[in-house]
Order: sequence, then structure tokens, then C-alpha cells
Amino acid sequence: MAPQERTRRAAAIQDADEARNELSSALDDAGVLLPSLGLDTVSLASGYLPPLVDLGRCNPGTARKLAEALREGRATGLITRVREVNRRSEQRSR
Repeated sequence: MAPQERTRRAAAIQDADEARNELSSALDDAGVLLPSLGLDTVSLASGYLPPLVDLGRCNPGTARKLAEALREGRATGLITRVREVNRRSEQRSR
């Protein structure tokens, strides 16, 4: 891998880690803990896949808390905001 590509890859991994931290903080604020939240090791090891945030697994109670937080967020426009952020993120990764 060329030095410029390594630098770009490191920045993408840092971005994914920051996104994971932001999500973890937001979930904490909503009272939701995803114990396996982390970075996807397969995408980190890949030379061509973008780094991915792995939401992991959770128990049914946590899944319900997450669903409730999303429903509450929909009422406040969260879903629209998440879709906008996702759209921008997809455009950056192209």
C-alpha cells in the first residue's frame, strides 16, 4: 500500500472510530448499551472495504430500548437527521 493510501486509510479508520464513539455516547444518553459496539475487524483488515462500525449483538431488552429511543427520535425529527448524515457519509466515501 502506498504511503498516500495508508494515510487515507488511517483517516477513514479514525473517522469510523469517532463515529462509533458518537453513537455510543448518544446511545448512553438514551439509556441504551450495545455491549458489542465496535469496529468491524474484517473491514479494518481489508484493503478495499471502507471501515465499518459493528453494532454487535444485544439482548431483547436492549433491542426494545433501542427501538423505543428511535421511535421517540422520529417524533423529534431524528430519523430525518440520521438519513441526512448517512447520505453525506455515503457521498464522502465515494
